[in-house]
Amino acid sequence: MWKCKHTWKKSSINTMWCLIGCSIGDLGTIFYFQNIEHSLSIMNVMIIAILAGLTTSIILETIILLKDFKFLQSLKIALGMSLISMIGMEIAMNSVDFILNGKAVINIQTIGPVLLAGFLTPLPYNYWRLKKFGISCH
Repeated sequence: MWKCKHTWKKSSINTMWCLIGCSIGDLGTIFYFQNIEHSLSIMNVMIIAILAGLTTSIILETIILLKDFKFLQSLKIALGMSLISMIGMEIAMNSVDFILNGKAVINIQTIGPVLLAGFLTPLPYNYWRLKKFGISCH
């Protein structure tokens, strides 16, 4: 089951779209909080970043799906996407950020490993989901 090149390619593309959507909200939120004065804990900033990442991913997927479906159906499909995959992606990104930086920050030295972790973490799950159910993010 794990040897299908076509499914790996499709799940990689789907995972990349999810990573783009999640990264917009997640990284944008972290960047915002690292550039303002605030009293939030690192954990609170990361939770807000995760929620923002999930939101922007759903918005991006809804927009992508509009080429094939009406708005409400696109939104329903986007909301029905695998939250397990997106949450795993978000937790991986924020964990690597914290491990490398000791806090919630975005910098040029660690953005690569953060995005790589965000891509690789849900990829096997997305492959399995696509192979078993024929379901993909978009």
